Amino acid sequence: MRSVPEAGTGDSAGRDASTMHRVRRVLAIKPFRRIWGVSYLCSVADWLNLLTLTGLVTKLTDNYAAQNFAFVGVVLTSLLPGLLFAPLGGLLADRFDRRKVMVLCDLGRCGFLLSIAFVGTPWWVFVGNFLVGCCSMMWIPSKDAAVPNLLRRPDQVETANQLGMVMTYGLAVITAAGANAVLTGSNTTFHFFQGDAQLGIAKVAVVITGLLYLTSAIVIATRIPELSLRNVHAVEKPKVKAADEEKFGFRQMIADGARFVRTTPLVRGLMIGAFGAFAAGGAVIGSAKPYSSSLLAGDAAFNLLVLAVFLGLATGMAVAPKLARRLAHDRLFGISIVAAGLCLVVVALSPHLAVSLVAVAAVGVWAGTAFLTGVTIIGSRIEDSIRGRINAIYQSLMKIVLFGSTVLVPVLISLVQPTAISVWGSTITIDGTRPVMIGGGVLALLAGIFAYRQMDDRRAEPILADLRNALRRSPRRVNGLLIALEGTRAINTETQAARLAEWLRAGTRPVVLAADPALDDQRLAKLVSGASLSGARAQALAAAAVRADIVERDIQPALDAGSVVVMERFVDSPLAHLSAVAGLDSQELEGLADWATGRLRPDITILLDADPGTVMRKSASLDAQWRVQHLLTEMAAADPDRYVVVDAEGTEDEVSDRVRTAIRAVLVGRLAGLAPSEEKVEVK
Repeated sequence: MRSVPEAGTGDSAGRDASTMHRVRRVLAIKPFRRIWGVSYLCSVADWLNLLTLTGLVTKLTDNYAAQNFAFVGVVLTSLLPGLLFAPLGGLLADRFDRRKVMVLCDLGRCGFLLSIAFVGTPWWVFVGNFLVGCCSMMWIPSKDAAVPNLLRRPDQVETANQLGMVMTYGLAVITAAGANAVLTGSNTTFHFFQGDAQLGIAKVAVVITGLLYLTSAIVIATRIPELSLRNVHAVEKPKVKAADEEKFGFRQMIADGARFVRTTPLVRGLMIGAFGAFAAGGAVIGSAKPYSSSLLAGDAAFNLLVLAVFLGLATGMAVAPKLARRLAHDRLFGISIVAAGLCLVVVALSPHLAVSLVAVAAVGVWAGTAFLTGVTIIGSRIEDSIRGRINAIYQSLMKIVLFGSTVLVPVLISLVQPTAISVWGSTITIDGTRPVMIGGGVLALLAGIFAYRQMDDRRAEPILADLRNALRRSPRRVNGLLIALEGTRAINTETQAARLAEWLRAGTRPVVLAADPALDDQRLAKLVSGASLSGARAQALAAAAVRADIVERDIQPALDAGSVVVMERFVDSPLAHLSAVAGLDSQELEGLADWATGRLRPDITILLDADPGTVMRKSASLDAQWRVQHLLTEMAAADPDRYVVVDAEGTEDEVSDRVRTAIRAVLVGRLAGLAPSEEKVEVK
């Protein structure tokens, strides 16, 4: 398959230039737009919570050691709930009304923050922050699991996740930092508080943070009832049976979620890859400050490295959807982690700040790509009944690994004594940060390879071809398979397409018989007659419009879901007919077909080779049918890798047997298990 257009867009060039168009289409969905605004409020509150509680702790104690521990203590008490309660959040998301769960969690976060401001003791700051984190770990899985049900199509999940990442790690960070600066400096100008003014300002900032969560609860309860929707987009993936799930208790649901991860290669690879990526991220976080010192570039080096990482993350999240149009998500995830690991090794071996900045930015790019791709896979490829638990496991894995590696890395670094060496005339310090980063890079590399091997369901197709497409900026090949049946007689192609689809349904993938040909003929006839189109060119444009709609409405979503699509007379037969009968230029028609379908071509085209003279001996259009058959034969001869010519003489059963034999021969070694054996199904 040459390329796949995104549903709702035109050709690939248009897609690359239409990022804003995709964003506008997602933001045009009112429920999503509202939850996006709620996510902004909560993300601002999350970042503001980190800043305000750190400031509050330092104001509540005069102990220097305790003040130094303030930031670490706030961070650790925020991460700790992820180690303990994330699975519970997934269970709540899968078992109960997600909107109600989110409202209760927001009310809890508001209440605990207000209690921190009013109690005003250091120990309660940490306890209250821990409880706020517990509510957050129950809120996030419900939100992440509900968002795909707010969208019109599964292919919009990636754009929605991209918008969420931009909001969480971009606008929200800037807003929170600016708001905190305004709050802490307000008393200097307006003199709101007398005496210990800084403590009063810190408490006000905490109260404001709590009120942001309260606002979120009100908006969710009153303005976004769609968050309660379930199973809006069916996913053809292994899933928990609803009848069994009703009988599950919390303990059994946890066990079932773990079993789903173990037995589903896609999810198992996702989790292993995420483990390696998060461990590498923890190695970077834990060693960033001493590593910047080892470069002997001054304190500014640390700030530059942090800036490079965040710029890289933002860039990775921005380019991930474009890369995903050239590489399948399951391949892109593993490749991104492998690339991030290799870049981290370069960071560890870097002798100069300039090299380190470039390599660190590259680590951020690939890490951002991997994270967004992982979230997109969960949102678009996981059954709704278990999506909340998988989201919770993903989020808790991130927090557990980051927590553990951040604590462990300083210990490992301290085991290596710093040694100064000269490289290319520059003096650098070799300390424990270098081996730790190399170890993190190697771990990410191995995890990425494992994830790729587990998740890639197109392993028989060469990865190098996909990588070449990515480098050439060519649209990616999809996970699905498009099979077209072409011929001079519509009745033959219609019958054989239906029989082939019925036979393939006994295989390992879902099968879609695209559109009803009779319905399309009616639509085309209405379009031509309603617009009074009598010219051949006008009718060709109308036919292209019908084909474009079939691709966008039926074929494209099925291919993106990994299905096998069977369609009769996809492009070649109509193109040959218009060229032979209407006398239109074949190259112009092919360009029109490319534009209408986004240059989509079948993986396999079965050409039913029948003698028009055997059924049309007395027809006035016999010569035209011979010309059509001749053009189709020329097309098959020009592209033998894609075409399979099948003798269409004989009974329908005989032709069906020949088509199945041809399909089975083509699929041997390419997609094992897709073509069913004769023992599995008998087509009558």
